[in-house]
Amino acid sequence: MTKTVAVFDYGSGNIHSACRALEHAGAEVFLTSDRKVLLEADGMLLPGVGAFASVMRNLTKHNAASLIDQRLTAGRAVLGICVGMQVMFEHGVEHGIDTEGLGQWPGSVTMLEAPTLPHIGWSKVSSDPKSSLFEGVEDERFYFVHSYAAKNWELDIQPPFVKAALTWSEHGERFLAAIENGPLSATQFHPEKSGEAGLQLLRNWIRSI
Repeated sequence: MTKTVAVFDYGSGNIHSACRALEHAGAEVFLTSDRKVLLEADGMLLPGVGAFASVMRNLTKHNAASLIDQRLTAGRAVLGICVGMQVMFEHGVEHGIDTEGLGQWPGSVTMLEAPTLPHIGWSKVSSDPKSSLFEGVEDERFYFVHSYAAKNWELDIQPPFVKAALTWSEHGERFLAAIENGPLSATQFHPEKSGEAGLQLLRNWIRSI
């Protein structure tokens, strides 16, 4: 049976390429801000481009924090992309402004210490051996466009709960490229702009939901 994915249309730009990629990966896709559809779909995609603060302002208008909490509490999959990953953390610090995030994960998103910013282009990742997202694309490159990132993982999960699968990349310094934490997954790169490797990653996610 075809899986349904609701792409959260909360005012973030450049979401149609994500919708097309999800369709190519085999999902039935709904671009929507309808809360009922967002709650009931097999998977929900949270896109995000631009500044952390402006993304959070738009998400707050849609009461996104409770929506995501409801999905995750029910064990329903959520995938964040780019700033959609960053806002899952407690804080984002841009231009000296500290903005509160959705707080699903502890820690802050800060500017990369790198000779050139933004980080634009194809980079390799070091995927977690436990990863299901990267199955079959462990050695591929993915497309990044960002100046900020999460650089540490502070959530210490004890048995019997499963530790998150962490995937890293590097631009000037090491940063988190992807996280798989129960029903909540996220990528700092853009799978929808990452060619066949990105499509395979989306297929892997769709298969898991």
